[in-house]
Amino acid sequence: MRGRWADLVWLLAVGLASSAWCLTAAARVGVTFDEPFYVKAGLVSWRTGSNKLLMKAGTMPLPVDVQTLPVYLWERHRGAEFDPAADLHTVLPVCRAANLVFWWLALVYTMRLGRTFGGAWGGRLAVALVACDPNLLAHAALATTDTASLALLLVLIYHFHHCYVPGAGYARRVVVPGVLYGLALLAKASALAFGPQAMLVLALWSLARAGALTAPEGSSLRAKGVHVWHATYQFRKDIIGIGLIGMVVVFGYCGCDWGTEPSFIKWTDTLPEGDLKRTMTPVSHNLKIFTNAGEALLQQIKHNMRGHGTYLLGEWHTRATPAYFFFALAMKVPLPALVLLLAALVAHPRRLLLPTAGVALLLLAFTPNCRVQIGVRFVFLLMTLAYITVAAAIARGWAERDSHNGRAVPRWLVAALVAGIGGASVWVWPHGLSYFNQAWGGPEAGRELLHDSNYDWGQGVPELRAWNEAHNGGEPLCVWYYGADPDAGRAPLVLVNLSWKPSATAAEVPAHCPTKYLAVNVGLLANNPAPTPMHAVAREWVLTRPVVARTMHFDIVRVRD
Repeated sequence: MRGRWADLVWLLAVGLASSAWCLTAAARVGVTFDEPFYVKAGLVSWRTGSNKLLMKAGTMPLPVDVQTLPVYLWERHRGAEFDPAADLHTVLPVCRAANLVFWWLALVYTMRLGRTFGGAWGGRLAVALVACDPNLLAHAALATTDTASLALLLVLIYHFHHCYVPGAGYARRVVVPGVLYGLALLAKASALAFGPQAMLVLALWSLARAGALTAPEGSSLRAKGVHVWHATYQFRKDIIGIGLIGMVVVFGYCGCDWGTEPSFIKWTDTLPEGDLKRTMTPVSHNLKIFTNAGEALLQQIKHNMRGHGTYLLGEWHTRATPAYFFFALAMKVPLPALVLLLAALVAHPRRLLLPTAGVALLLLAFTPNCRVQIGVRFVFLLMTLAYITVAAAIARGWAERDSHNGRAVPRWLVAALVAGIGGASVWVWPHGLSYFNQAWGGPEAGRELLHDSNYDWGQGVPELRAWNEAHNGGEPLCVWYYGADPDAGRAPLVLVNLSWKPSATAAEVPAHCPTKYLAVNVGLLANNPAPTPMHAVAREWVLTRPVVARTMHFDIVRVRD
């Protein structure tokens, strides 16, 4: 009991400190690209019961529902609805604070997984590492879906590991994981791939520990393969049941508007005359099963299959790059964490052979298949499982050294490295989204390395407004901006979208900027391919102008004296 109380105190200390980082950073960081849509869609969902906006965008509703629920209750209490656009800066801090529910859930299950594989100190080290990581903290401070996805996948992994054991009944072996898989899917559609990968590794680990995968001595290679195939028969059946239960949870939660789908009707109208059109036309006009979760899942599958270009190491690639996440992790993970991993590899190579490591390695091997490469946030589960594995291996080394005088990573070194990770988060606050480790030049170099949610997600408007007040006397300032913060167009800022302003030559660009200075998102200069000919002309002109000042996410250039 004394150890449990120590764990609780440790968790509270770590959780409160990290929550303070998130809440204070959220008050300083501007609106990111996705948040206005999530706030609007969540409030529409609570008011009407329809998830149509989210389903059309391929966004799963659970995180958005949790984040906007306090705002919906607030507007019910006051008797008037909020305008998601005009009142965004009033309601967004509430939505961001509500996201801490998922952050705490992630911390609790990080500690439980660390304790499962590394004892008491394995849990304490794991939760400390996760709570200090600036990338994880940055997204926990936002009203987005990545922290929720991480938390519910950790819940699935923890309970599947403890439930899927030889001799377990159907409810424990299939029903519980099925429900948890459904909840993970409701957080983010990426669980469609990540969940089965994790369960595969954990199931094989359980079967191997029970000796079920060991073929009779002297068996040929083919006989061993046949033995493993038969030994995993039950799991193959169970994973189908888990998937079906998960889908029931997802479709049941998302519900349906019981209406027709306009795009389906439009498609049938374009069919050539014939039997197919005569058959599909009445179907499209009478099939009232929309909106449903299938649309969101299909949108995400199509998005990943279609993919898009990405920016890496100063160069725009028109297609996804297989090495993207390998580089992104090397740039975004704090150096003390990498040193800690290296120390564990040197001192405890065998103790790192844990199922969490297996899941992390499988996820890493899967990343070249991810064609949507817009942020390290897509591999948060991999990062967290790596932290858990390292913490468990180090803690097991301490326990074994205390018992048998074996080799272990020194406690003082671990404490110093954890403090170093925490120090990196304090140093980069509140710009955790833009964190890059010092081996790659720090946050200042990030604009030339990666793009989107790795550096500039449209969140830099408050800092720009502060600069304008301090250095431009609060005079009007033209802004070329790609994000979704409504403050980018509120006086004295003047929003000008040079990507669509008619400019045949660079000399014509200043006519669209009547102010003394122009502030330009660094993403539009460094890592955004020209979507229009006018964008290319405007970019060429901006790059010839003297940069008079810089904020984290904007270059301010002189337009005229």
